Amino acid sequence: MRTRQVGTSGLRVSRLGLGTMTWGRDTSTRDADALFGAFRAAGGSLVDTAAAYGHGEVESLLGAIVAKAGCRDDVTIATKAGFVVRDGARVVDTSRRTLLDDLAGSLRRLRTDAVDLWQVHAWGDAPIEETLAALDHAVTTGMARYVGLSNFVGWQTAQAVTWQRAVPGRVPLVSTQVEYSLLARRAEVEILPAVRALGLGFFPWSPLGRGVLTGAYRTGTPRHSRGATDHLGWFVEPYLEPRSAGVVEAVAKAAEGLDLTPAQIALLWVRDAPGVTAPLLGARTIGQLQPYLDVEDTELPLPIAQALDDVSGGPNYGRVEAESE
Repeated sequence: MRTRQVGTSGLRVSRLGLGTMTWGRDTSTRDADALFGAFRAAGGSLVDTAAAYGHGEVESLLGAIVAKAGCRDDVTIATKAGFVVRDGARVVDTSRRTLLDDLAGSLRRLRTDAVDLWQVHAWGDAPIEETLAALDHAVTTGMARYVGLSNFVGWQTAQAVTWQRAVPGRVPLVSTQVEYSLLARRAEVEILPAVRALGLGFFPWSPLGRGVLTGAYRTGTPRHSRGATDHLGWFVEPYLEPRSAGVVEAVAKAAEGLDLTPAQIALLWVRDAPGVTAPLLGARTIGQLQPYLDVEDTELPLPIAQALDDVSGGPNYGRVEAESE
């Protein structure tokens, strides 16, 4: 698998990332082990997790799998901190104490001395300078090699990156991640321009429109799909509406013409969109993951990519600018 540089940093990762949010609950230990093995065999290196996933259980599972495989030096482990559960409710806490406590727990569960990329999971109420000081501490003490952001909007991203650049010696932010797909193109308004202007890497989550772009929901909600579960139905539901259906049909038509699956078309559109470093794939089984690995050497013809741009919200101006250069 080809690699890409994470923004202007020295970090390089595979151009697909393996997401782990469903591990433990919707993905068995056996399937998680198989997913990791297939991803690594294909040359994948980036694995994304979070302290909040399964209340830490996902990190424990990933740590055990990596230790069993004996491949820690070949894997880029990215994790996140800042979501905690209090009184049964999940809240964002980006205070220095909570972030560093989260990181210490992550290192223990992941069975490693340092994570390769540590990310603030979301914007919180703590002063941004306090949040970013925790990231500085993590890197200067060797607990993390690089740091980044997750789910920050445009102005929050710019403020955080600029704060770190304002004084020599602060640790630079190297990446951000937000949702991005043919059904969620809001990142093109502020996030992707910020990524380009600030030299950040960009990791889109849910590149397949929360599973809807696979075409699985074209005639209803499949019995064993995420949309049919109590804990993820709310996550899928926003994309089960008429506008999304039109985009899904366009993706299906493109797939038929190119002898690919709708899921492969949706992934290729995101993977090679301007500014993207590596989409994060939340596959739950080998059967779901393998088709994405199979298109490593495939690219969408430009007219198809532009047609999908048009049907899903209009021209991708990053793509237009790249073609005009």
